[in-house]
Amino acid sequence: MKCIIVDDESLARQRLIKLLSELDFVEVCGEASSGEDALALAEKLNPDVVLLDIRMPGMDGIEAARHLNKLEPVPAVIFTTAYGEHALEAFEAHAIDYLLKPIDRTRLCQALEKAQRLSVAQLDELGAAASGSSARTQLCARVRGNLELIPVGDILYLLADNKYVTVRTHEGEMLIEESLKALEEEFSGRFIRIHRKALVSVTAIRGLEKDSQGRTCMVMTGIEDQLEVSRRLLPEVRRLLKSGQKIVARQKQKAARKEAELA
Repeated sequence: MKCIIVDDESLARQRLIKLLSELDFVEVCGEASSGEDALALAEKLNPDVVLLDIRMPGMDGIEAARHLNKLEPVPAVIFTTAYGEHALEAFEAHAIDYLLKPIDRTRLCQALEKAQRLSVAQLDELGAAASGSSARTQLCARVRGNLELIPVGDILYLLADNKYVTVRTHEGEMLIEESLKALEEEFSGRFIRIHRKALVSVTAIRGLEKDSQGRTCMVMTGIEDQLEVSRRLLPEVRRLLKSGQKIVARQKQKAARKEAELA
């Protein structure tokens, strides 16, 4: 069984490597210190199982597991952490098992054997989208066969097209296979719905204006794209737009204070 160890603490990784070296059915094929590195390593090495810490700087283990679920074939995920309150989130993210630190050799063995008993078909089916309680910091898109991470803060708008959603940033567009409604719920407060097919980032909004056909459109900072605002949602958009402008103002004030403190 090919295994990847992911933990931001070097000593924790070394302890797991030592425990796994005593098992003749497991091969440690790589280790990573962050969620981002874990995703890149798993895509490259195609492990059978990922031993994944939860609380890490940047992308945490719960979010990393949700991105790992998009790999083909999907690796089994076993969380290793000192924080027991994350257990429910772990299983919602389709973890095979959940181990509390300090990790017991017997429990580790049981978890790995459980993962080993899964068939390839079952591993593939673990890729169902998770519904973790916290919003992701990045979305995951497949570009020319490779997985690409898109920081949520870089997204200008999300536009539904059949079963795909176009993710627009200043750099261009990518397609993801997710539900626009689920994205709206996950990132409530960061995006506003302006049409049944479109969500716009509050911080990207420049204003509203009429196009040549008299339709009200959303104008965004830094791009020429204009998205139609539906008549049904226009009153709510105007209200949320005012609220969004206040949010942007507060963010600018906060950024200015930080710059002043660093000066």
